[in-house]
Amino acid sequence: MIYFDNAASSFPKPDSVVQAVNRALTEYGANPGRGGHRLAKEAATVIRETRTALADFFGLDASENVWFYPNATTALNQALKGFPFEEGDHVIATSYEHNSVRRPLEYLKKTKGIQVTYVNPDKENCKDAIKRNTKLIAATHGSNLTGMIVPIEELGSLTKEFGVPFLVDASQTAGVLPIDMKETGIDMLAFPGHKGLLGPQGTGALLVRPSIELEPHMHGGTGAYSELLDQPEQLPERYESGTLNTPGIAGMLAGLKEIKKMGLERILKHESELASYCLQGLKAIDGVRIYGPDPEVKRLGVVAFRIEEVDVQETAIILDQHYDIAVRAGLHCTPLAHESIGTADGGAVRVSFGPYNTSEEIDRFLQAVQEIKYGLGG
Repeated sequence: MIYFDNAASSFPKPDSVVQAVNRALTEYGANPGRGGHRLAKEAATVIRETRTALADFFGLDASENVWFYPNATTALNQALKGFPFEEGDHVIATSYEHNSVRRPLEYLKKTKGIQVTYVNPDKENCKDAIKRNTKLIAATHGSNLTGMIVPIEELGSLTKEFGVPFLVDASQTAGVLPIDMKETGIDMLAFPGHKGLLGPQGTGALLVRPSIELEPHMHGGTGAYSELLDQPEQLPERYESGTLNTPGIAGMLAGLKEIKKMGLERILKHESELASYCLQGLKAIDGVRIYGPDPEVKRLGVVAFRIEEVDVQETAIILDQHYDIAVRAGLHCTPLAHESIGTADGGAVRVSFGPYNTSEEIDRFLQAVQEIKYGLGG
C-alpha cells in the first residue's frame, strides 16, 4: 500500500523503533519507579534517558519538566485545564487549532468563564487581539489540514513583549521543524511521539518551563511518595499518575535518534518537495481544487484538495479500495480550519507525506486522481 496519512500517524516505523519496543517488552518489561529490582531500574533508566534527550532536543533546561502522556491530546489537556485561569481571563488561539486545543478551551469557557479569541494567522495580526486580561496565547505550529506553518517565532516575540505565557501544539512539527523553547519563548510545548518523531502510538509529552505552575489534571499513584494523601510536589511525579508506557517511550527515544541521524533540514526538504511535486500535479488536473498555502510558500508535507462532483469520502474510499492508496478525508478534527478555507460543508481529502515516501508514489496517486475525476466526476 502507498501510505499518505503521515499527518495522522507516521508509517512505516524505523526498524530501530520496532526493536526498541520489542526489547522493552521482552527484556525489561517491568514497571519503572515501582520497584527496586534490576528490571524496574532498567525501565526507569530508559524513561530518564528519553526525558533528557527530549529536553535537549527542544531546548528545555529542566529534564524533570518533561512529562509523558498517552498522546498530545492528554498533554494539551494538562496544559490548558491545569493553567491557573480565573473568570474573565482571555486566551488567544489560532483558527487552525485542532480540537485537542479548541475543545478544552470551549470547556474552560463554560466552566471557568474564560474568553477566547481565535485569530486567523493568514489575515489577522495576533498583536491586535491582545487585551489587558490576556493570560495565554496558544498556537498550533503547523496545520494538520493545509500544511501551513504558523510563525511561532513571531508569536514568541510577542508573548515576551507582553509577558504572556505561550503554549505551542507541535503535533505536526515535532521531528520535522527545529523547535527551541528557550530561543522561541515557548513556555509549554506539547507533541505526540507517533507522528514526526517516528515513535509508537500511545506516546506523547508536555514540556513546561519551570516558571509555569500548573495544577495536575490527573491524580493517582506515582510510585514514590505513596504515604502522601495529596499529589506530590516533586517533579515529574506530580504530573504523571499511573504506569508509564515504557515500551512506547523506548520506541519514542529510538525514533528521536533516527530523526537526529536523518537531520531536520533533510526531512523538511524531502517532505516539502514531495508536497510541491504533488501540488503541481494536482493543479494540472482540471476539476481539482487545492487548499492551503501557495506552492512557493514554505509548508509541511501536507496537501488538501477536492475533486469536483466527487464526495471527499468517496474519493478516499476509491483510492483505498481500488488503488491501494491510504489518505484521509473529512474534517480532520479541525472544523475551525475548514471554516477558514471554505470547506466546512464536507471537508477535504488530505495527503500527507513522511520521510519514506517517494515521488514515484505520488505519480501513481496523481494518475489515480485523474482516473477518478474523468471516470466518475466528469
